[in-house]
Amino acid sequence: MTLAIFDLDNTLLAGDSDHAWGQFLIDQGLVDATVVKAANEAFYQQYQAGELDIDRYLRFSLSFLANKPLDELASLHRLFMELVIEPMIAPGTQALLQHHRDRGDTLMIITATNRFVTGPIAEHLGIPNLIACEAEQQNGAYTGLPTGIPSYQEGKVVRLQTWLDEHGESLDGAWFYSDSLNDLPLLRLVDNPVAVDPDATLAAEAQRQNWPIISLRD
Repeated sequence: MTLAIFDLDNTLLAGDSDHAWGQFLIDQGLVDATVVKAANEAFYQQYQAGELDIDRYLRFSLSFLANKPLDELASLHRLFMELVIEPMIAPGTQALLQHHRDRGDTLMIITATNRFVTGPIAEHLGIPNLIACEAEQQNGAYTGLPTGIPSYQEGKVVRLQTWLDEHGESLDGAWFYSDSLNDLPLLRLVDNPVAVDPDATLAAEAQRQNWPIISLRD
């Protein structure tokens, strides 16, 4: 099995689904606009700088889910998909995914965004394997707290290695596509790293390492 692994936000999507979810909640009048917008922007800037406190961020981003009926959340997410995510899919995404399907590769998304936000996106894109930050549930409802190892920076490597061990697979010949400096640990690990619409730090590293640099937004 050859893995084709994809970051999600600003890679397959021409935008950030986690940040967009916060803005969507503001637009729907479901949260305090002033408080959430300020926090959303601050955390996003920290992420872009590679300085995000992932536990603090997850507690912020998951807090809205706490103790809400799952069917109500699912309905809200369907509206989010229609209004926000489907228009955000990068123009070149489907062709790249089909290229790897045609090669017989196994497709996976690995993302620091939580599974509630990203699960339906992976399903919409037809990607069967997803490693994401996990949201705790108790008694059939979200608690608003994260659980497990966050799939962020080195955590992506740890979570992926666990998945490989559980499935008896390896990274031989694997591809990884990402836009972000936060994904350098995993990009350095795979045989075929690809920078996609990269940030400045990743672009510079890709040039030094002679990694391909592509855009899915053209």
